[in-house]
Amino acid sequence: MAELTVVFGAGGIGLAIARRISSGRHVVVANLTQEAADESAHNLALAGFEVTALAADIANRSMVEAVALKAQKIGPIKALIQAAGVSPSQAPIHRILEVDMYGTAVVLETFGAIMAQGGSGIVISSQSGYRMPALTAEQDALLATAPSEDLLDLDFVKGARDTLHAYQLAKRCNSLRVRGEAVKWARQGARVNAISPGIIVTPLAHDELHGERAAFYQAMLAEMPAGRAGTPDEIAALAAHIMGPDGGFITGSDFLIDGGATANHFFGAEA
Repeated sequence: MAELTVVFGAGGIGLAIARRISSGRHVVVANLTQEAADESAHNLALAGFEVTALAADIANRSMVEAVALKAQKIGPIKALIQAAGVSPSQAPIHRILEVDMYGTAVVLETFGAIMAQGGSGIVISSQSGYRMPALTAEQDALLATAPSEDLLDLDFVKGARDTLHAYQLAKRCNSLRVRGEAVKWARQGARVNAISPGIIVTPLAHDELHGERAAFYQAMLAEMPAGRAGTPDEIAALAAHIMGPDGGFITGSDFLIDGGATANHFFGAEA
């Protein structure tokens, strides 16, 4: 049976990682719509991969479980890429929380129980999780370990003030969730980590750079120490290291890769 890579949200970053790590594997692509999944699958097929395309809203547990069941029938799952999500300019508060926070928790929970020995997962989080003020130790623990069905009912989550705050909460949860899940994934002999990118050239970034907070993101881009936006291939290179044999001692961690934007936010000349 073919080994598998399963990727949720096969957009610019998800596809770049899938291509980088999946040579010789069957790739299961799950996007919000069948049309989007088929498009991603077509691009991977043209690059020489065997692909199965499925529709899945990660905020729908039944759809995530259906992807898991289909994948298991094809072969052992060696890699999981959770790159599905919505940004502050793309959705209202409740949708950001149910996709980026709850949906990610469901994906990690579902696949953590079925990963093959030696498998590895990666969650695409965001630099935004680093911008929000510190939570209490109790709140951190809840984001890391609370049952996924309880996450959206936490008082401090329900108190999200606006779409940016909801996004920051969700991404902080992603970073913490991989810590809590890493202990469970280890029972399968598998690892899980997160990557928190800054401004990466993708359609999502385009929406932010031209959306309601365009001035904020344009200023961030202009002031970041790297002097430019990142590329999906740079995220894929980091993911390949973390998920591959050279990253065998890495689990339950989050990696900030943002061109120094967070450093500038806290310690730049105008901070």
